Amino acid sequence: MKNQKRKIHGSVKPLLVVSMFLFVVFSAGDVLAEKLTVNADVANIRSGPGTNYEVLWQVEKYTPLQILDTDKTGTWYYIKDFEGSIGWISKNLMSKIDAVITKPREERVNIRSGPGTDYDVIFKAIKGVPFKVLERKGNWIHLQHADGDKGWIHKILVW
Repeated sequence: MKNQKRKIHGSVKPLLVVSMFLFVVFSAGDVLAEKLTVNADVANIRSGPGTNYEVLWQVEKYTPLQILDTDKTGTWYYIKDFEGSIGWISKNLMSKIDAVITKPREERVNIRSGPGTDYDVIFKAIKGVPFKVLERKGNWIHLQHADGDKGWIHKILVW
């Protein structure tokens, strides 16, 4: 009986080590991937790294995108958006601007006049509206849309 326990324990240990290694590697990938922000009024997300590739969709100013890779020339980023969609964007359309995009649990999110639920709702935003971050205060983010509208949102409502 003692030998059987050793065999079972011995075969489980390598599986645990491999599982833990894979968890750390795949978790680190998301943590280490840099987010950059669209700096143009409108930018095309393409199927490949070049203007000759199909436009898959467009994004607006202040849209944050996760950088997954670059092309061989280093002039295009392979990106992922807040919904998990992937594509390519020209590197010159991206900047290191702190930005978020709304990802509400319901149809719309409240944008408030201050950092808390006791402040007035000044406007509402639907899913997928990008904002530049002006300030972070605890769980609240002071933000500004490309059209100039400003307000506060709780951090759980954005990506």
